[in-house]
Amino acid sequence: MTKKIALLGSTGSIGTQTLQVAEEHPELFKIEALSAGRNVELLLEQVRRFRPSKVSVASREDAESLRTRVPEGTRVYYGEEGLIEIAAGTEADTVVTAVTGSMGLPATLAAIDEGKTIALANKETLVTAGHLVMQRAAERNVAILPVDSEHSAIFQCLNGEPRKRLRGITLTASGGSFRHLSREELRDVTVEDALKHPNWSMGAKITIDSATMVNKGLEVIEAHWLFGLGYDEIGVLLHPESIIHSFVEFEDTSIIAQLGNPDMRVPIQYALTYPDRASLNAKRLSLAEVAQLNFREMDFGRFPCLRMAYECGRMGGTAPTVFNAANEVAVARFLRREISFLQIEDTLEKVVQNHQAVADPDLDTIREADAWARRFAAE
Repeated sequence: MTKKIALLGSTGSIGTQTLQVAEEHPELFKIEALSAGRNVELLLEQVRRFRPSKVSVASREDAESLRTRVPEGTRVYYGEEGLIEIAAGTEADTVVTAVTGSMGLPATLAAIDEGKTIALANKETLVTAGHLVMQRAAERNVAILPVDSEHSAIFQCLNGEPRKRLRGITLTASGGSFRHLSREELRDVTVEDALKHPNWSMGAKITIDSATMVNKGLEVIEAHWLFGLGYDEIGVLLHPESIIHSFVEFEDTSIIAQLGNPDMRVPIQYALTYPDRASLNAKRLSLAEVAQLNFREMDFGRFPCLRMAYECGRMGGTAPTVFNAANEVAVARFLRREISFLQIEDTLEKVVQNHQAVADPDLDTIREADAWARRFAAE
C-alpha cells in the first residue's frame, strides 16, 4: 500500500533527502503536499517532478508568483496558515516535519489533531512544547516517529525490548566543526569555518548548532519527551566518526547500538517505512574499513551550551522554549556576522538567566516566552 506524504520544509537538507527516498521508491510513497520557505525555484522543480495537490511558501508575493507557474491541479498557499494546510488539510497519511525552528509547532499540532503519523525531524517542536505535543499525540493515538539519526537509533534499539528493564540511553555527538579546538582557539573562528561539518551534510543553522553543541542539547530534551526518560538517564558521548548513532543500556549491562555510515536518508526512510524496512541505494558500512572507533566523555566546560540545555530541561516549563528561541536568534546573528561564535553561548546564558520559567505552560504562554526570548536575544 502506497503511503501519502506531506513534507514540511521540502527545500532544506532533510526535505530534499526525503524526496530522494520517495523517488527511489515510487511504489511505496506518493508526495501529496509540499511546503518551503523562500526557495521558490527549487520548490517549483519539486512540484513539477512530484505533482503534489497542495504547496505552500512563506510569503504572499511568492505564492502569487508560484500560482502562475505550477502544474494544473496544484493549489498554492502561504504563511503559517499555508503550513497548517499542508500538514493537516490533505489526504496524507504521514507528515514529515522538516522545517527549521519553532514555526513547525502549530502545523505539527494540527496534523496530530487530524490523526496523521508524524515523522519528526523538527526537534524544536518537542523542545518548545513537548508536554503539549506528546499529550495530544497520546489522546489521538498518533505515532511520533523520530527522524533524527540519534533518536532513530534509540527507537530501533528499543524495538521489542522491555522498557522497564532500560537503565539509560546515550546519544553520540561528533563534536561538530570545532571539536579539536580549545576555548581560546574558538575566539576567532569564522562563519565559513563553522559551516564545514566533518561528517554530515546539513543546513546552516543545524551545522552551527552542532559546533556549539546546542543541537545535542536540543536532542537531549527531545529524547526526554520521545522516550519518557529523566535527564539523569540520558547521556552524551563524543564519538568523532559518527558510526554508532546512539545506544541503549539495560539492567543486565547489555548495550545495544545502531551503526551505519553518516547518511540521513537511512533514518528518514526508516520513519517512512516503519514498521517495515526497504532497500536503499547507499554505501554499506564496513567496520574493517573504518578500522577503529573513538569515544570521549563530554566536557561541559568546553561545551557550555550542552550544560545549559540540561539545566533548562530539568527546569522545564518555558525554560527550554526560551533556550531554543534565544539560540535561533543568536545563530542568525552569527550567520549575519553581527556577533562572534562565542557570543552565541553568551547570548544564551544571559537570556536564560533573565527568564522566570513558567511551569506547565499553555500554547499562548509558550508563544509569549518565545517572543520575549527573541527580543532579549536580539538586543
